Amino acid sequence: MYEHGLILPVLTLVAWSILVWLWMIAARASVMTREKIHPQKAVRTREFATPGREQWIADNYNHLMEQPTIFYAAALATHAAGQGDAINVGLAWTYVAVRIVHTIIQTTSNIVMWRFYAFILSTLALGAMVVRALIGMFAG
Repeated sequence: MYEHGLILPVLTLVAWSILVWLWMIAARASVMTREKIHPQKAVRTREFATPGREQWIADNYNHLMEQPTIFYAAALATHAAGQGDAINVGLAWTYVAVRIVHTIIQTTSNIVMWRFYAFILSTLALGAMVVRALIGMFAG
């Protein structure tokens, strides 16, 4: 059942990040066309913010490039160390599922407290996976 261990959750979050990137590109291109914004105005992304909900998508894409990088390293290290048991795989899937929920919240309602709760829950799942992996490595 856990044949792919921690690799499948990693690849799932990578695929999700690519989907959000495609959505962001489409949303930005649409706004730039509609508002007649010249592409050169986006030379520095921190100075280029699209109006409205399109920016929420870009902000979420940026979030998917932040803490999930730690998840990738931790999940792959945990897998390589032979600590990809059912509980750690479950924690990895929890992390991925909650990050997807975080995306849905941020790109639709963008209610900050809901996002915050999702962020806390995903971080707790990640932390638990890392602690379990470390304990397993030192105890084994």
